[in-house]
Amino acid sequence: MTNFLTRLKDMISADLHQALDQKEKQNPISMLNHYLRQCEKETEKVKTLIERQYALQEQFSKEHQEAIELAAKRKYQAEIAAKAEETALHEFAEAEHRQYAERAEHLSKALEQTKNQLEELERKYTEMKHKLKDMHIRRLELMGRENVTRAQHRMNQVLETNTATNKPFSRFQEIEIYLDRLEDQVNRSYYHSTIDGRIAELEKEMKIAETKSI
Repeated sequence: MTNFLTRLKDMISADLHQALDQKEKQNPISMLNHYLRQCEKETEKVKTLIERQYALQEQFSKEHQEAIELAAKRKYQAEIAAKAEETALHEFAEAEHRQYAERAEHLSKALEQTKNQLEELERKYTEMKHKLKDMHIRRLELMGRENVTRAQHRMNQVLETNTATNKPFSRFQEIEIYLDRLEDQVNRSYYHSTIDGRIAELEKEMKIAETKSI
């Protein structure tokens, strides 16, 4: 049963990867956007962890400073008790001093380790942000290339000969021919109307001249 489930899991995983690969081939920009969103989420998670590490470092620093102050206080109190020959009080204060001193030393090491860890986290976080920025720039470059490719493809569809219908001219050529034909018709109509008007004017002038001559 376990082997069957393992094989089923492997098959589903393989099918999923194949589907993702196919989707990436069909729309690489979409897949890149998906990867970018994932990276942005991971970057935000790391940012949250770094902020938490800063809070922990602050807490360690506070505890360390408090242990140092209490150790110094108990040491002073132990000296006072010793001078006053208060043996029990001296022993208690001395024991407290050692305990706070040990705690301060332990916290000092922990604080140093926390600082080193924070520096490493910040370094890796900076690298992540740079990589994320590079991916955004890469996406812009790919989008630009895709846009140019789509534009060239559409222009070629308009400019190239339409072989599907065996038309001898491109679409622009057809439009130019149509405009030339339309312009010729307009010019002919204008010229025709101009001739008619001129002839009518000449006829009118000739009739006036004939009337005057009679």
